[in-house]
Amino acid sequence: MSTVVARLGKPHGIRGEFTVEVRTDAPEERFVPGAVFSTEPDIGALTLSRARWHRDRLLLTFEEIADRTRAEEVRNTLISVAETLEDDDAWYIDDLVGAQAFVGDVRIGTVSAVTPGAAQDLLHITLASGAEVLVPFVEQIVPEVDLEAGRIVLDPPPGLIEDA
Repeated sequence: MSTVVARLGKPHGIRGEFTVEVRTDAPEERFVPGAVFSTEPDIGALTLSRARWHRDRLLLTFEEIADRTRAEEVRNTLISVAETLEDDDAWYIDDLVGAQAFVGDVRIGTVSAVTPGAAQDLLHITLASGAEVLVPFVEQIVPEVDLEAGRIVLDPPPGLIEDA
């Protein structure tokens, strides 16, 4: 299985460097020179030659992209790494989407999307009423995730989920 770690943004400069939308909690570990990424849409594998922070943006340079023209052509490409989960408290976004959400034993809705965040991710839960609520994906609010059963259990603070 592969995990999306970034989306290539607009070029920065004339030598094929990109701004990126980071989609990983560990950019320092993911973006090291020599790392190889798969791409979607498939433009071939990309080998990282340089990663640096400029203000609050991560900038990446790849061996296969030599100039701004090529960088413009592949803008918005998703880059991924192949990996297996080793952390019991980590889940793939694709595994969470579609899970049934419960408060106690009462089914309240379905996880429709996950927005990665710097401090924590947000679960988008579509309630039975059709309304969508955003739930911080933290252990205090989501104490149980059972992907084999396709369910998560919530312990929301008062007011977080009005229709529940």
